[in-house]
Amino acid sequence: MSHQVFAADLRDQFEGAMHRVASSVSVVTTDGDAGRFGVTVSAMTAVSSAPPMLLVCVPRDNPLASALLANGAFAVNVLAADQVEIAACFSGKPLQGRPYEFRAGQWREMPATAPVLVGAAASFTCTLLEAHEGGTHSIFIGAVGDAEIGAGEPLLYGNRLYGRHTVFEPGRVHLCGNA
Repeated sequence: MSHQVFAADLRDQFEGAMHRVASSVSVVTTDGDAGRFGVTVSAMTAVSSAPPMLLVCVPRDNPLASALLANGAFAVNVLAADQVEIAACFSGKPLQGRPYEFRAGQWREMPATAPVLVGAAASFTCTLLEAHEGGTHSIFIGAVGDAEIGAGEPLLYGNRLYGRHTVFEPGRVHLCGNA
């Protein structure tokens, strides 16, 4: 049997493998002359802490991608574990109502940036620094202008399911070299 993987097979394998990667769930928002939009993403990470910068990946075919580029600002709202309905709404699959509607949560309007979700586990407002294209996604890097820490634990997504973080009992997990 050949070990060669054809392009379609590799894409399917890649997508299946990526579903095994657990990550936090965020709603990226923008508002300005190009419009008000939001989309659920799992690809968000810190680039730097000095100065604070974030990276988000947004599907290129989502209207938020072009609006964010034109508006020059965005917010990253890390969803709390009890905000699954908001994640579903901004992923285009609402449990009720219409997709991408801001009625799916309570939002604070931030001058010159984007809507910030009340009750989020964390929120960051950013000014766009760089934009790149990467296959099916647009990659945005932003300078963080404000960071807020919420009270709730973050919503996680892995194996195509939403969930929450489970902490192992102390003493039940042995770190390398400490077994």
